[in-house]
Amino acid sequence: MAGGYRREIPRSAFEAAQLDADQTHHKTWVRIAEQMIDTPRHRSIHPGGFLLGHEPVDALVPITQAAMAGRTVIQWDKQDIETLGLFKVDLLGLGMLSQLQRCFDLIRRYPTPRFKALISDTDHDMLAGLPADDPETYTMLSQGDSLGVFQIESRAQMNMLPRLKPRRFYDLVVEIAIIRPGPISGDMVHPYLRRRDGLEPVAFPHPSLEPILGRTLGVPLFQEQVMRIAMVAADYSPGEADQLRRDMAAWKSSGRIERHKERLVQRMIAKGINSAFAERVYEQIKGFGEYGFPESHAISFAVISYATAFLKRHAPAHFYAALINAQPMGFYSISSLVYGAQREGVEVLPVDVRYSSWDCDLEPGSKGSSLRMGFRTLKGLGQRERARLDPPPAVLDHESLADYARRLGLKKTILEALAEAGAFDAFGARRSVLWQLSDPGLSRGEPLILRDSQPDDALPNLNSIERIAWDQRRSAHSTRGHPFELLRGSCDQQGFLSASRLALSTHQSRASSVGLVICRQRPSTASGVTFVTLEDETGFINLVIWKQVAERFRRFLRGAAILAASGRVQREGAITHLIVHRLWEPEWEAEVAPVPSHDYR
Repeated sequence: MAGGYRREIPRSAFEAAQLDADQTHHKTWVRIAEQMIDTPRHRSIHPGGFLLGHEPVDALVPITQAAMAGRTVIQWDKQDIETLGLFKVDLLGLGMLSQLQRCFDLIRRYPTPRFKALISDTDHDMLAGLPADDPETYTMLSQGDSLGVFQIESRAQMNMLPRLKPRRFYDLVVEIAIIRPGPISGDMVHPYLRRRDGLEPVAFPHPSLEPILGRTLGVPLFQEQVMRIAMVAADYSPGEADQLRRDMAAWKSSGRIERHKERLVQRMIAKGINSAFAERVYEQIKGFGEYGFPESHAISFAVISYATAFLKRHAPAHFYAALINAQPMGFYSISSLVYGAQREGVEVLPVDVRYSSWDCDLEPGSKGSSLRMGFRTLKGLGQRERARLDPPPAVLDHESLADYARRLGLKKTILEALAEAGAFDAFGARRSVLWQLSDPGLSRGEPLILRDSQPDDALPNLNSIERIAWDQRRSAHSTRGHPFELLRGSCDQQGFLSASRLALSTHQSRASSVGLVICRQRPSTASGVTFVTLEDETGFINLVIWKQVAERFRRFLRGAAILAASGRVQREGAITHLIVHRLWEPEWEAEVAPVPSHDYR
């Protein structure tokens, strides 16, 4: 028969064969994945880690050339170095130290009555000279107002501050250490807060632990406490306790912490310690395997936290100018810092070619010192433009935009960026300035030819919300107002509560709110819960999104820059959350430019 005979394979048989192949393929990848557990993902360099030795380093360990010229790197990792007993020192490079230095420099240049007696030639002396335990600073922190404050500006820390109500320096030490996987995993946070508030008595699981846990109300919060508990309550030798410390420091190295469980728990029980407490101590040790704080570390950080909080309270213009100049760092974008400064009463002035320097600076204003935004905040400007703009060339009397632009000697694309950001507003409306800068015959980036004439037809001026949108596009911030300040009427019509009104809502009441997305977080200790922070003109809106709700509205949660949410209000003292039932992306008649968001896993 022509063409032969083709037998059709039954569909069910084909699907069975395909399923078997898929399963075999899946098992192969599972085996490969299992082999990769605990293997290095990539090779990286700890920029602050230094090896010290009694003889040349190349006689102790193999070294290799780094990517940077003249830089060498040790080929072994930190566990190998520690196992061999070599001496490694970690030096932290903290951006907030740069912020403090910049802030002290501004205080020297623009002293206020509060700081005149503190001014010194050295930053160390000024830091040491700050008044201790300032009541106004602690009142500010107890209200959860810690935007920009070192180590305690995250959403979790902001929510903890009104509960902890710090009143002295050691309270800040606890505040820094308590929001960590160690205390959280060990269920130590709530017992500490209840004891601090007098809701449960301060008790010690064994008399021998009172000297160790006295300062933290019977609750272990620090690595040193865990090590001493192991020595006193579980009869660890100093060497065993040090090995426990090493195993706690070996983040996510499987099996290193687990081998201590039976020895710790059983020995504590044998000493007469409650089994539940022994289990909680072990869980905390596991948490420290993710991240935990030594007390000495927390004390060092608390010094910087207190200093930045004091400056924020008593020199806010200096504080925010220095903080923006020290970017990138911290949890919040420049936009959120600008809005935060304005809510705190600081007059923030826009970038202006007549007055702005590269860095943000201060100017005399109607409310004391005003913060003048610097060219560093504009997108697309680099060191070449800095050399042309810092200090700003003076604008001569009756000088035209064309003359001034030629004197600057900047490329057309940079001049357009300055114009779109409003830096040339003194020369006219933005669209008019851009028209003067335009020349269809020029390719972008060639030498500048300006139109000295005005357009034949008057170009429409930008309205208020368009000016903010243009600002955000070119500089990721606007000093001219928050977009939701201009949209508040529309928000009220749609039933959206502002952050300030939401904070006054009744517990368990239903509410809706809307704002710019500035932060998304899904911590490993939160059992799949997602935390989103929105911002409007009155402050922050804290959303709590359960796992099933997050899956249902995944598209909006991941991609929306402006988010609307409805749900039920949860209030606990000064802390307000919106437990989300529904998410959506609202539509506006006017353009609303997004702001950068910080997203954490």
